[in-house]
Amino acid sequence: MQLNPVQVTLAGRTARLVDLPALLGPKLTRLPVVLRLLLENAVRCMQGVERGAAVAALLAWLDTGTSEAEIEFQPGRVLMHDTTSTPALVDIAAMRDALAEAGVDPARLNPVLPVEVSVDHSLAVEAYAQGDAPALNLGHEMRRNRERYAFLRWASGALRNVHVNPPGTGIMHTINLEQLATVVTTEEREGATWFVPDMMIGTDSHTPMVNGIGVLGWGVGGLEAQTVMFGMPTMLRIPDVIGVELRGALPPGTLATDLALVVTQRLRTIGVAGEFVEFFGPGVSTLSAGERSVVANMAPEYGATTGFFAVDQATLEYLRSTGRDAAHVDLVEAYMRRTGLWFDAEATPRYTRTIAIDLATVGMHIAGPKRPQDLLHFGQARGTLAALGFQRRAPHAFMPRHPVAIAAITSCTNTSDPALLIAAGLVARKARQLGLKVPSWVKTSLGPGSPAAAAYLKRAGLVDDLAAVGFDIVGYGCTTCIGNSGPLPETIRVARAEGSIHPVAVLSGNRNFPGRVHPDMDLGFLMSPPLVIAFALAGDAEIDLSQEAVQVDGHGRAVRLSDLWPTRAEVAQALAAGADPSDYRREFDIASRNPAWEALGNGLEAPKSPRFAWNPKSNALRRPPFASADAGSQLGRFAAYPLLIVGDDITTDHISPASAIPPDSLVADFLVERGDDRNDLNVFASRRGNWEVMVRAAFHSKSLVNLLKPDLPVAHTLHVPSGDVMPIWDVAARYRDAGDAVVLVAGERYGTGSSRDWAAKGQRLLGIRAVLASSFERIHRSNLVGMGILPLRLPKGVGPQTLGLVPGDRIEIDAVPETLSPRCDIPVRILRASGRVEPMIATAAVETQLEVELLRAGGVIPSILKKTIAQEASA
Repeated sequence: MQLNPVQVTLAGRTARLVDLPALLGPKLTRLPVVLRLLLENAVRCMQGVERGAAVAALLAWLDTGTSEAEIEFQPGRVLMHDTTSTPALVDIAAMRDALAEAGVDPARLNPVLPVEVSVDHSLAVEAYAQGDAPALNLGHEMRRNRERYAFLRWASGALRNVHVNPPGTGIMHTINLEQLATVVTTEEREGATWFVPDMMIGTDSHTPMVNGIGVLGWGVGGLEAQTVMFGMPTMLRIPDVIGVELRGALPPGTLATDLALVVTQRLRTIGVAGEFVEFFGPGVSTLSAGERSVVANMAPEYGATTGFFAVDQATLEYLRSTGRDAAHVDLVEAYMRRTGLWFDAEATPRYTRTIAIDLATVGMHIAGPKRPQDLLHFGQARGTLAALGFQRRAPHAFMPRHPVAIAAITSCTNTSDPALLIAAGLVARKARQLGLKVPSWVKTSLGPGSPAAAAYLKRAGLVDDLAAVGFDIVGYGCTTCIGNSGPLPETIRVARAEGSIHPVAVLSGNRNFPGRVHPDMDLGFLMSPPLVIAFALAGDAEIDLSQEAVQVDGHGRAVRLSDLWPTRAEVAQALAAGADPSDYRREFDIASRNPAWEALGNGLEAPKSPRFAWNPKSNALRRPPFASADAGSQLGRFAAYPLLIVGDDITTDHISPASAIPPDSLVADFLVERGDDRNDLNVFASRRGNWEVMVRAAFHSKSLVNLLKPDLPVAHTLHVPSGDVMPIWDVAARYRDAGDAVVLVAGERYGTGSSRDWAAKGQRLLGIRAVLASSFERIHRSNLVGMGILPLRLPKGVGPQTLGLVPGDRIEIDAVPETLSPRCDIPVRILRASGRVEPMIATAAVETQLEVELLRAGGVIPSILKKTIAQEASA
């Protein structure tokens, strides 16, 4: 088997590459393309016996479609956003302090891979339905986050290989598609230039959006990203690969959003947690790269690591349309064809499992009102909300029972494909022509993923149409999708408090968990951008738009959705009118020259020094206590009290919220005592650089039910020995002071949702040594390991309800470091308060030997510090 590279000339350039066709011969086309990419990475990056073993394991996968073998993956770059990069960079600043205190030059600690940070998660919708909303909202953002942004400026100057894209440049995944992704690139290795596929990881669960243009990348936790950025490969078990065969073509009227929601429902039904998904079949060729990226974006919603589409002509067309250099586009095509990575619509590779979707059967859909996998026909909103049985105390004077309180065209998911925004603009145009207006109680917003959107919408003549129905652009960031929806309209707030309404959000985002969009809202429907405008015009979420009128116009005529919905030809015509490839680089460059951001780099607010100057009075940035080489392992044999017992589908929003800090909360009290304004506390995500705030924010969710004791206040639990009900942080401190261990017990899909590492960091600071769950979502499981917390998978059929834990029961775990191995059995005993002992066998949800070593070391940060100190000593 030939593992040596070959020298080739492609598109006029000469370099080495891994010759996959020569390496595997006819077996290459039997491998899923995602595994071909992993094979290329292993051959290029691994050495000696390990490389040969990885190749053999990938070939052996063809026999069974599954594998327990581990391989290294070395991405070429790391992508982060401001609220995941802030805690990671705070960790690095604190690690530099720890190194200096150990006598090591702190400047030794630098990322070795390029790290791109996008400041996109902190823009809130304060101003809306007005032309100056972007400037006003950006001003609020800069004011509220000035200290944190100055820290990011310090990091980009003090750390090598860290670059920050300032506020206003767009959403990280849209930036990745339009600006950063190369699909094929070059690297220097062994004194030679190599052609290589663009492969990356990102600290956001929606990183797979870039899979839509053939770039292999997925979301990881911030802790796993730290190991990678400092030169350690990420280890992964060769994944199962689910093949989704697409047939036919989408019918008129349906959009990429509808397909993404169908895929989410279908794959959640069969279960693909932690697996790779790859799309194949002739239907793929009928989808644009923009449409594919919408489907790929929702990989975390369907539970997969990837949602991969291989490179073909549609990819090249996308690269051209976004202004990529023609010579580079030629290189992409030549490389992909030469290496056997080019998409073949007729090929049927070997997959672990397959499902088929006939695109012609996809209709217009919404999903909700509480989970993205709960697929509905768009006309079923009425029946679904009616079935909830909300009884209002008294009818409102003018609002329906379930008013649309928030109507947001938001998120990278559905604003990165220009066709979706054009379709929304055409609905707005037709509504404007008919004299329709959005009711006063609806908070409307348009937050595109790219500043180029404003240029092509203006050129297509749609900006004024959108503004006429309240959908002015509010800025370029995640906004409502991440929970930065801003305050509710006063009419909604008062009526909700009176009990006369149960408000609903409609949004083009990717998640609708209770409290996700706004802490006071638990109902939300996901849908396409044009459908968001239709529901906003109706003003009533409890409506069947397939049968009922959207509104009655000024002439008494019932206006139906069909009167507003654009044809495919109309969308194509407006898209052609608005398109200009030069928009993307020009508008991004203009946005990058943000004067307020540049002012932070003047040396006064972001001093240039290898160590960060912590301000003891800061409420935004505090040196975290876990950034220490002395943090010990939490493994061992111990008996523990359950700190919390929770059910199924506990999201990272439940565990560590990102939305607005409630002014009447204990977290608010803590901040106000330290000088903050109770009426301007910003969002939880803005405080991720301050561990004292974040540990108090852990499990701060109105919709979280703690099964340890019913009807507990928000963020409270029971201290079992005393019987006291107290804030979780105080209970954890009392257990710690008494020398008592604590664990957490959960149901299915624990940690679903965003990739936020503070969901694990908060649990570590609460003293949680292990989490016992029926199942884990992939990224959160990885983050738990990264913080030294042992994830244990309960036996099949066992969960919080079947365990029947009551106050006084304890859980004994036998997990000594020496015997821990990937997916090994862990003896567990339930020590009942009655004296009865119930043994069972749990499974260590630990996937690789590297994860075992991290748990033995106490987590990622102690491991990095010990390695750096050892390198200094040996030097």
